[in-house]
Amino acid sequence: MGASFRSYVWDPLLLIAQILAMQSVFYVCFGLWLILVDYILDHPKSLNQIFGYDCLDFSSSRGRMTAAVYVLNALTCAVGLWFIVQRTKKCTDFSVTLHFMHFIACWIYNNQIPNSIAWWLTNIGCIALTTVLGEYMCMRSELRDIPLSGARADL
Repeated sequence: MGASFRSYVWDPLLLIAQILAMQSVFYVCFGLWLILVDYILDHPKSLNQIFGYDCLDFSSSRGRMTAAVYVLNALTCAVGLWFIVQRTKKCTDFSVTLHFMHFIACWIYNNQIPNSIAWWLTNIGCIALTTVLGEYMCMRSELRDIPLSGARADL
Protein backbone atom coordinates (compact mmCIF):
# COMPACT_ATOMS: atom_id res chain seq x y z
CA MET A 1 0.00 0.00 0.00
CA GLY A 2 1.36 3.44 -0.95
CA ALA A 3 1.90 6.35 1.38
CA SER A 4 -1.28 8.19 2.16
CA PHE A 5 -1.77 11.93 2.40
CA ARG A 6 -0.61 13.14 5.84
CA SER A 7 -0.37 9.78 7.48
CA TYR A 8 -0.77 10.08 11.24
CA VAL A 9 1.78 7.64 12.57
CA TRP A 10 2.68 8.38 16.18
CA ASP A 11 6.37 9.20 16.27
CA PRO A 12 7.58 9.86 19.82
CA LEU A 13 11.08 10.87 18.70
CA LEU A 14 9.66 13.52 16.38
CA LEU A 15 7.36 14.75 19.15
CA ILE A 16 10.22 15.02 21.67
CA ALA A 17 12.44 16.73 19.10
CA GLN A 18 9.68 19.25 18.33
CA ILE A 19 9.12 19.96 22.05
CA LEU A 20 12.86 20.48 22.60
CA ALA A 21 13.08 22.69 19.52
CA MET A 22 10.15 24.82 20.70
CA GLN A 23 11.65 25.14 24.19
CA SER A 24 14.90 26.25 22.57
CA VAL A 25 13.05 28.82 20.45
CA PHE A 26 11.23 30.04 23.57
CA TYR A 27 14.30 30.58 25.75
CA VAL A 28 16.76 31.71 23.06
CA CYS A 29 14.35 34.25 21.61
CA PHE A 30 13.20 35.36 25.07
CA GLY A 31 16.82 35.97 26.02
CA LEU A 32 17.55 37.85 22.80
CA TRP A 33 14.46 40.05 23.23
CA LEU A 34 15.47 40.78 26.83
CA ILE A 35 19.04 41.67 25.83
CA LEU A 36 17.78 43.97 23.08
CA VAL A 37 15.20 45.75 25.24
CA ASP A 38 17.55 45.96 28.24
CA TYR A 39 20.25 47.43 26.00
CA ILE A 40 17.85 50.01 24.53
CA LEU A 41 16.45 51.01 27.93
CA ASP A 42 19.82 50.65 29.71
CA HIS A 43 18.50 48.21 32.31
CA PRO A 44 20.73 45.69 34.10
CA LYS A 45 20.45 42.16 32.73
CA SER A 46 19.39 39.38 35.09
CA LEU A 47 18.34 35.74 34.91
CA ASN A 48 15.56 36.73 37.30
CA GLN A 49 13.85 38.49 34.37
CA ILE A 50 13.26 35.12 32.73
CA PHE A 51 12.42 32.90 35.69
CA GLY A 52 11.55 35.25 38.53
CA TYR A 53 7.87 36.04 38.74
CA ASP A 54 8.43 39.11 40.88
CA CYS A 55 9.90 40.92 37.83
CA LEU A 56 6.47 40.90 36.19
CA ASP A 57 4.76 43.81 37.85
CA PHE A 58 2.34 46.00 35.93
CA SER A 59 2.84 48.93 38.31
CA SER A 60 6.53 49.49 37.45
CA SER A 61 8.02 50.44 34.10
CA ARG A 62 10.54 47.57 34.31
CA GLY A 63 7.71 45.09 34.99
CA ARG A 64 5.69 46.38 32.03
CA MET A 65 8.82 46.10 29.88
CA THR A 66 9.23 42.46 30.94
CA ALA A 67 5.56 41.80 30.11
CA ALA A 68 6.09 43.39 26.70
CA VAL A 69 9.06 41.07 26.12
CA TYR A 70 6.80 38.12 26.98
CA VAL A 71 4.37 39.32 24.29
CA LEU A 72 7.17 39.76 21.73
CA ASN A 73 8.37 36.26 22.59
CA ALA A 74 4.83 34.91 22.09
CA LEU A 75 4.92 36.31 18.55
CA THR A 76 8.31 34.69 17.96
CA CYS A 77 7.07 31.35 19.34
CA ALA A 78 4.07 31.50 17.00
CA VAL A 79 6.51 31.71 14.09
CA GLY A 80 8.37 28.78 15.65
CA LEU A 81 5.15 26.77 15.71
CA TRP A 82 4.68 27.57 12.04
CA PHE A 83 8.17 26.36 11.12
CA ILE A 84 8.61 23.46 13.55
CA VAL A 85 5.16 21.99 14.23
CA GLN A 86 3.43 22.92 10.93
CA ARG A 87 0.04 21.54 12.04
CA THR A 88 -2.91 23.66 13.11
CA LYS A 89 -4.33 20.93 15.33
CA LYS A 90 -1.11 20.70 17.37
CA CYS A 91 -0.54 24.43 18.05
CA THR A 92 -2.58 24.50 21.26
CA ASP A 93 -0.85 21.40 22.62
CA PHE A 94 2.62 22.75 21.91
CA SER A 95 1.85 26.23 23.23
CA VAL A 96 0.46 24.87 26.50
CA THR A 97 3.35 22.39 26.83
CA LEU A 98 5.85 25.17 26.19
CA HIS A 99 4.41 27.41 28.88
CA PHE A 100 3.84 24.53 31.29
CA MET A 101 7.53 23.66 31.12
CA HIS A 102 8.32 27.34 31.71
CA PHE A 103 6.00 27.21 34.75
CA ILE A 104 7.95 24.21 36.08
CA ALA A 105 11.26 26.01 35.47
CA CYS A 106 9.98 29.10 37.32
CA TRP A 107 8.73 26.92 40.16
CA ILE A 108 12.15 25.27 40.50
CA TYR A 109 14.01 28.59 40.20
CA ASN A 110 11.89 30.30 42.89
CA ASN A 111 11.35 27.22 45.09
CA GLN A 112 7.63 27.97 45.14
CA ILE A 113 4.67 28.19 42.78
CA PRO A 114 4.40 31.63 41.17
CA ASN A 115 1.91 33.67 43.18
CA SER A 116 1.94 36.89 41.16
CA ILE A 117 -1.30 37.73 39.36
CA ALA A 118 0.71 39.61 36.73
CA TRP A 119 2.80 36.48 36.05
CA TRP A 120 -0.30 34.33 35.57
CA LEU A 121 -2.14 36.89 33.41
CA THR A 122 0.91 37.46 31.23
CA ASN A 123 1.57 33.76 30.68
CA ILE A 124 -2.08 32.87 30.02
CA GLY A 125 -2.31 35.76 27.56
CA CYS A 126 0.89 34.60 25.86
CA ILE A 127 -0.45 31.05 25.60
CA ALA A 128 -3.54 32.41 23.85
CA LEU A 129 -1.53 34.71 21.58
CA THR A 130 0.97 32.01 20.61
CA THR A 131 -1.82 29.53 19.93
CA VAL A 132 -4.01 31.84 17.84
CA LEU A 133 -1.18 33.23 15.73
CA GLY A 134 0.44 29.81 15.31
CA GLU A 135 -2.88 28.28 14.25
CA TYR A 136 -3.52 31.13 11.83
CA MET A 137 -0.13 30.77 10.13
CA CYS A 138 -0.31 26.96 10.03
CA MET A 139 -3.87 27.06 8.68
CA ARG A 140 -2.83 29.43 5.89
CA SER A 141 0.00 27.06 4.97
CA GLU A 142 -2.26 24.01 5.09
CA LEU A 143 -4.90 25.66 2.93
CA ARG A 144 -2.31 26.81 0.41
CA ASP A 145 -1.43 23.18 -0.35
CA ILE A 146 -5.01 22.37 -1.38
CA PRO A 147 -5.74 23.24 -5.03
CA LEU A 148 -8.94 25.28 -5.19
CA SER A 149 -8.98 26.03 -8.91
CA GLY A 150 -11.08 22.99 -9.76
CA ALA A 151 -8.63 21.90 -12.43
CA ARG A 152 -8.42 18.17 -13.08
CA ALA A 153 -5.16 16.47 -12.39
CA ASP A 154 -4.16 14.29 -15.32
CA LEU A 155 -3.25 10.78 -14.29
